[in-house]
Amino acid sequence: MSQGRKSVVEESKHKGIVAGATVAGAVVVGALGFPILAGLAAIPATALTYSWWKHRSKNGIKF
Repeated sequence: MSQGRKSVVEESKHKGIVAGATVAGAVVVGALGFPILAGLAAIPATALTYSWWKHRSKNGIKF
């Protein structure tokens, strides 16, 4: 059963918030002077951002 448009947009919003928070966390860790830890934090941030981007493009949500 397919999801309704409203639930798809809500899911996309949630994925975007999570991806943005992880990117912001990686940037803050890097700004605090922990470049290796920031590099490690960037890995899940990249994966979550890609997942969000793919979800939006798959469901035809414009940016």
